[in-house]
Amino acid sequence: MRELAGPDVYQLEECLQELAEHHNTVSVNFPGQFPKKPVQDTLASFEQDLRSGRSRIAVVENGTKTLGFCKADFCGAEGVLDYLIVLKEARGRGYGDALLDWGLNVLKESGARRIEVKVVDGNNAIRFYEKHGFRVVSHVLRMK
Repeated sequence: MRELAGPDVYQLEECLQELAEHHNTVSVNFPGQFPKKPVQDTLASFEQDLRSGRSRIAVVENGTKTLGFCKADFCGAEGVLDYLIVLKEARGRGYGDALLDWGLNVLKESGARRIEVKVVDGNNAIRFYEKHGFRVVSHVLRMK
């Protein structure tokens, strides 16, 4: 695992594309509406977040291929796990656990007293987060 520098974020494109496809498959209420903005715009915002110090991103790799990543955002006393993605081909190897541990550690070290993660309704990743101590505290409702 290693942390990314600003321009390295563009290697995350495949992960973001796979996440969008997954969300389009599992989303209970909004299938077919992902990604919400072009992937290149998301990557540009990631680069900005890294440069500003608002975020840190760690990746797991196999040679030159990115298998997954975690993006941790710092928002004062509250930290946000903005993204945690492991490509389908690489799941079941402990990469998700390792990325989550990294994200939780950097957020706690930054002073976060509360950590939040959002999960698309219908995504079974909620069980992964619950296994690690997260609990549902609200449901966000949105009109199409």
